[in-house]
Amino acid sequence: MFNILVVEDDANTQKLICAVLKHGGFTAYPVNNGLEALSRMEEQRFDLIVLDLMMPEMDGYQLCEELRSVGDNIPILMVTAMHDITDKHQGFLAGTDDYLTKPFDEQELLLRIKALLRRAQAASEHKLVLGETTLDYNTLTVTSGDQRTSLPQKEFHLLFKLMSYPDKIFTRLHLLEEIWGLETEMDSHTLNVHINRLRDKFRGNPDFEIVTVRGLGYKMVKRQ
Repeated sequence: MFNILVVEDDANTQKLICAVLKHGGFTAYPVNNGLEALSRMEEQRFDLIVLDLMMPEMDGYQLCEELRSVGDNIPILMVTAMHDITDKHQGFLAGTDDYLTKPFDEQELLLRIKALLRRAQAASEHKLVLGETTLDYNTLTVTSGDQRTSLPQKEFHLLFKLMSYPDKIFTRLHLLEEIWGLETEMDSHTLNVHINRLRDKFRGNPDFEIVTVRGLGYKMVKRQ
C-alpha cells in the first residue's frame, strides 16, 4: 500500500482528499503546511505528496524548492485553486511533477496519482513496460518482441512521456516545454516532425499508437 502525504491547510479540502485517497486504496497522512510536511517526512517515508499551493508558514512553491534542492525526487502533485498559466509554470519550475486545479474531479485525482507512481517506479527502474513493449531509459531503446529500436534522445523522451500517461492529452506547448525546456525556441513544427518519426517507426506496434487530438495536441492510446 502506498503512503501519501497530503499537505493542505483547508480542513474541508484536506478531509475530502484523504477520503478519496482512502477509497482509492491509499493511506493518507494529512498536515497543514510545508513545515509540518518536512517534519513528518523526517519521521516516515512517503511515496507521493499531494500539495496545496497557498499555505501559511511554508507554501507549496517553497516546499517543492526545498525538497528538490536536497535531491529528493518524491513525486509531487500540486492541487490548487490558482488557474493562471504563470502559476502552473512557477509550480513546474519549483519542481512539481503534475498540476491539478480546484475544484477537481475525484477520479482524475486518483488517475493522476497512479500515473505519477507508475512513472516514479519506471524512473527508479529506468524502464517502462506497456504490454509487450519495453522502453529502456538507460539505452534509449524500445523493445517489442524480438525487435529492438534505438531512438535519438528527444524522440525517446517524447515517447516515454506519452507512454507514462496513456490516454492523457498533452498540448503541443506542454510537450515542447517538457522535452525541449521552458526557454526553447522550437515550435510546433519541430514537435510534429518528431511525432511523425515515432509513428513511422512504430506503425505496426501491437501495444500503442500516438493519436492527434485536433486543436489540442497528442495522446498515447493503448491498442486492444
